[in-house]
Amino acid sequence: MSPRSRDDERLAGAEIAVVGAGFGGLSAAAYLADAGADVTVFERNEHPGGYAGRIERDGFRIDTGPSWYLMPEVFDRFFGHFGRSTEEFYELTELDPLYEVVWKDGDRATMPADRAGQKALFESYEAGAGDRLDAYLDDAAEAYELGMDRFVYPSRSRLRDMVDADVLRSGRALPKLRTMDDYVGDYFEHEKLRQIAEYKLVFLGGSPYNTPAIYTLMSHVDMNLGVYHPTGGIASVVDGMAALATDLGAEIRTETPVTAIEPSVAAAGPKFEVDTPGSTDRFDRVVANAAPPHVERDLLPAEYARREAYWESRTYAPSAFLMYFGVEGEVDLDHHALVLPTDWRPHFDSIFDDPAWPDDPAYYVHVPSKTDPEAAPEGHEAVFVLVPLAPGLDDDSETRERFRELVLDDLAEHAGVDFRDRVVFEETACVADFRERFNAPRGTALALSHTLGQTGPLRPAHRAPGVEGLYYVGAYTNPGIGMPMCLLSGEHVAEAVIEDAADGGVLPSVVPTSTLR
Repeated sequence: MSPRSRDDERLAGAEIAVVGAGFGGLSAAAYLADAGADVTVFERNEHPGGYAGRIERDGFRIDTGPSWYLMPEVFDRFFGHFGRSTEEFYELTELDPLYEVVWKDGDRATMPADRAGQKALFESYEAGAGDRLDAYLDDAAEAYELGMDRFVYPSRSRLRDMVDADVLRSGRALPKLRTMDDYVGDYFEHEKLRQIAEYKLVFLGGSPYNTPAIYTLMSHVDMNLGVYHPTGGIASVVDGMAALATDLGAEIRTETPVTAIEPSVAAAGPKFEVDTPGSTDRFDRVVANAAPPHVERDLLPAEYARREAYWESRTYAPSAFLMYFGVEGEVDLDHHALVLPTDWRPHFDSIFDDPAWPDDPAYYVHVPSKTDPEAAPEGHEAVFVLVPLAPGLDDDSETRERFRELVLDDLAEHAGVDFRDRVVFEETACVADFRERFNAPRGTALALSHTLGQTGPLRPAHRAPGVEGLYYVGAYTNPGIGMPMCLLSGEHVAEAVIEDAADGGVLPSVVPTSTLR
């Protein structure tokens, strides 16, 4: 594919830096380059992707971050905007079953991809739950369509964006402002069915007890729209996005950390100096895919607003204890597996209310080699274990080793899976690693949680307050956490840049979370 034809010249001549090549940064780079800008992407790591990293070792290829490919329409929409298709960059397999649930009381269930199988599963736990599942998923589909069409696809990061007819007609969503657990309880009494309906909130960095019920839409996302796996893992999606951005004219510089962003006080000429080891480059605008608290505290000069009290007051999504294994022989779990205590509230309490390492953890196990031959050599399995944790926990080596044994003992006892004597290689990541590798506040593995006060336009805006020409993109901003949301965040920030360039400056953000604090 040859570079783009530059039919869109709205940003012609603009020099724009993108700091960080995560999903939001790569998406922004593609949209900005397509609009005619000269885009340079700075990435501190060896590969693009940010949290969506990879381990390639001894014939294994394991994603280090996101591992669920959901909302395929958003990816199709992204590539389609540039006249391309996902099929040009990676191959998808639709999973059936969608996932497996292992409860610690000895019960197991698999979630079929078809509605009839899903209803039969729900009915097996609670009389009438099969029919109520139809009603619940219809409601979830409406929440999805309402949320996507009126709040997510359109960019609504300012107060004035919320005052239009589409938003005002969305009042029927108000009942979904109560908690997810409360709302799901209207449909299902059985605790296990409620867990199935609610587990997706972990993808959003929340709990059933602090996340608004509008996120019932996540049940539509997996049970109606399906769960997929890209051959080669999520890293293949990253590679496709990086290739697209490059085709469109963006330059991606890996292993090039940004050490400072210096706004210029000069009336003419480039407005920013961006420092990297041994080099300084000048740009008209900067889009930061790095965590905003890090940008304001560590990269901007001291005289600019840092909003430390504001960032300290935020609710951060969980961190995680992650284990990556290369295993000889079989591992008797599905592609996606959830291992859950029958009462998971104490684990959520240990994340959000009383931070501590959980005694009886709920966790997720990913075995991509069940589907993907590129994930492991023949006769081996790739295994990824994720345990959500409170951000900010101390995770010294002794604590991590003790918790490793607790989780692997738990997996052996409750799932009947013990591969410790067959491990070919092993790596781990935890709170301190997220803090050090990604400058993540409190070592969050995601960003800001999707509590009611941090949902939609109440998340930080794309325009950085107090610094004209600086923008934020990615999971900290609207629309939020998750690969699809970060793709859309890149589109929205590009729209903001184009709008500001057309107006000869910037339009100030007026959403409360965007004000100086």
